[in-house]
Amino acid sequence: MLIQINSVNIRYQNQEVVNVQVHFTAHDENREININGYIPLTAEEYAGNESIVTLTEVVRQKAAETLS
Repeated sequence: MLIQINSVNIRYQNQEVVNVQVHFTAHDENREININGYIPLTAEEYAGNESIVTLTEVVRQKAAETLS
């Protein structure tokens, strides 16, 4: 599954991260299956996973959990 992060929306309160929405699109190599949406993350889940490479893996894991 090829995943592309489209945007990361961070909600702050009192200058601290409250939660994050990671918007993505994904498809298989033949583009027969398409998925899009967002994965909600807590501030704790986002901390340390800010890079696009790491967020992509978080999205892959969370999407798989949701679909199973």
